Amino acid sequence: ILARWPESVGGERAGYRNHVCRLLHFCFALRECSAPEKQKLIIAGAFHDLGIWIDDTFDYIPASVAAAQAYLRNTPESSWAPEIARIITEHHKITRYRGPNQPLVELFRRADLVDLSLGLVRFGIPRADVEQVIRAFPNAGFHAGLAKRAARWFLRHPLQPFPMLKW
Repeated sequence: ILARWPESVGGERAGYRNHVCRLLHFCFALRECSAPEKQKLIIAGAFHDLGIWIDDTFDYIPASVAAAQAYLRNTPESSWAPEIARIITEHHKITRYRGPNQPLVELFRRADLVDLSLGLVRFGIPRADVEQVIRAFPNAGFHAGLAKRAARWFLRHPLQPFPMLKW
């Protein structure tokens, strides 16, 4: 999956790759997953923020979902498309997710928040475990890149500063 990422990710490739790796490690630390669940999380992880670079926007969820759907169309896992789309669309939900595919959607949402918060929010993952994952997969400018994109977005869209957030 990683090899399919567009050139537009460019110099931010290592940071995004490491974010995805940290996110997945946090998923698996929060809950034991079956092999199919792990594969779903891996696919969702690879695509969940990719729209940032595909469309060069901070309103990236639609492009991320479209990229995941296009990838899945040519795989034996094509029937997973609705669930993976839901994982991606709900991963920045502020409150707990309750709805279809709740176990994996909520797991992914929590794991992404662990990484986004740099481990300040851990949902019970021991601090030492979070720190070990962060050391293994360094930030590589990921959070700084997001902050720059957020600032540029805010200057152009002050009334919609975080379009990916949901209640």
